[in-house]
Amino acid sequence: MKKIDGSILSQRIFRAVGILALLFFTFIFFMPLFWMVRTALMSDALVFSVPVRWLPDVPMWENFVTVFQRMDMQKYIVNTLITSVLPVIGILFSCPLVAYSLTKIPWKGGAIIFPIILFTMMIPWQVTQIPMYSIWSNLGLTDSFVPLILPTFFGSGYYIYLCRQYMKSLPTSVMEAARIDGANDIRILYTIVYPMCKSVLTTIAVLVFIANWNNLNGPLLYLQSSSKYTLSIGLQQFRKADNPEWPLLMAASTVFTAPLIVLFFFAQKYFLNGISTTSGLK
Repeated sequence: MKKIDGSILSQRIFRAVGILALLFFTFIFFMPLFWMVRTALMSDALVFSVPVRWLPDVPMWENFVTVFQRMDMQKYIVNTLITSVLPVIGILFSCPLVAYSLTKIPWKGGAIIFPIILFTMMIPWQVTQIPMYSIWSNLGLTDSFVPLILPTFFGSGYYIYLCRQYMKSLPTSVMEAARIDGANDIRILYTIVYPMCKSVLTTIAVLVFIANWNNLNGPLLYLQSSSKYTLSIGLQQFRKADNPEWPLLMAASTVFTAPLIVLFFFAQKYFLNGISTTSGLK
């Protein structure tokens, strides 16, 4: 009988334990999603049946039809896309500009500006919501998408930080060669830096889109007209506190969550690469 070396055996044990741990945490994180879809395909009578039904006997796809009939889903989706896509454009326009000026343009103000940008990340949104609402109200821009979109075109501390950390690793010699050839900083940014930052910019785009897609506080604070409601507000109003219809609520939640899953599935390569690069992991 062939004897297995002790070091090889310990490596196999650690690998097996690691695989079991990954399977366990995969189950933990996947279970809520499975339970949501499972409930969405059941009737009210079977949701809390004993013993527990893990799968519906006959999937009730009509629950999704009922959700679309009872909610103005098309309007909510359009409004949510407006308040999710335009902030992505705003962040991708403003944050690389600031990060480029902090890393690749030699000026003394960068050492002062960057700590101030980091300081803004320490201020919770709850502290600024009343002053911000007062400002937008005095400007007459409440009950519109402007307060949810316009601030993103002036940057965000966290995403400026991510861009800065990535741009610090870019070779300065390439940009200096472009300057020698007569290119200005704007051209260098959009023709050289942007393509080199594709992974971190994709990461930022995904993070901004998810944050605005899930945003409830902002639309709830600024929007009063039902014609401007987003999916998050529509989902909140769909729930009945006295008698919640769990299959319909979970069907609406599935519709709300599905685009985010699809987005992450297609962008996961760039997303994980951008996170590992900006965080210093290799």
